[in-house]
Amino acid sequence: MKFMEVVKLIDTTRCTACRGCQVACKQWNEQPGKRTRNLGSYQNPPDLQSNTWTLIRFQEHVDAGGTLKWLFRKDGCMHCTDAACVKVCPSGALYRTPYGTVGLKAHLCIGCKECMAACPFDIPRYDKATDKILKCDLCLSRLQADQLPACIKSCPTGALTLGAKDDMIKKAYARAKALGGDANVYGDKFVGGTHVIYVLGEKPAVYDELPQNPTVPLSIIVWKDLLKPLSLIAAGGVLAGSFLHYITHGPKTPDDDVQGGDAGKGGK
Repeated sequence: MKFMEVVKLIDTTRCTACRGCQVACKQWNEQPGKRTRNLGSYQNPPDLQSNTWTLIRFQEHVDAGGTLKWLFRKDGCMHCTDAACVKVCPSGALYRTPYGTVGLKAHLCIGCKECMAACPFDIPRYDKATDKILKCDLCLSRLQADQLPACIKSCPTGALTLGAKDDMIKKAYARAKALGGDANVYGDKFVGGTHVIYVLGEKPAVYDELPQNPTVPLSIIVWKDLLKPLSLIAAGGVLAGSFLHYITHGPKTPDDDVQGGDAGKGGK
């Protein structure tokens, strides 16, 4: 598994909302619990938090035939290939790992929150106590030790699996085809392809907090992919020109002849 591009496959149709993955994530990463309020749903906490990087979302849905269904979706970092959070991070705290995932060096985070504004999936969360951004890193330390992420290790139904990118994508489409109906694959076509993909039993628009067409904001593309490289090229040109001038003309020194001439004119 070491240094292989991986994908975590989430088959929502096999999820029973046991929340084993949610608890395992919190335990492995030693994240404390926080007091919450009952808001009329089994979903708890109500959203991702700085101490909750994996969340099972609960949702009631009435399909076209009038049948009431429970929809469960494991939410967390999608580990985008074209990751907007990595593009905007000024300190290098967010970075691409050899597995294709997005890692986080929390000690480098300066708490600027640029990644929060950039992420099309609304994933990074700010911890006021530490002035840091926190999120799932797909258990990078476990991957490096050739172990499964804690969430996958804890799943009792096979709803969560991990493997080579191409194999997981093929597996996802085969599963969606076998399910039929509105079943579909979500994630492999966005932001360069995510390293967490879903098999959804319903169309993406049905699911709460799941963007239908996630993209890197245009402002980030213009600045990071176009203007910034041009500015670096221009800066390099200035430095190269200055160096060439130094080589051909030498260092700049006071013009003694001019100064001497001025002094002579003053003496007259």
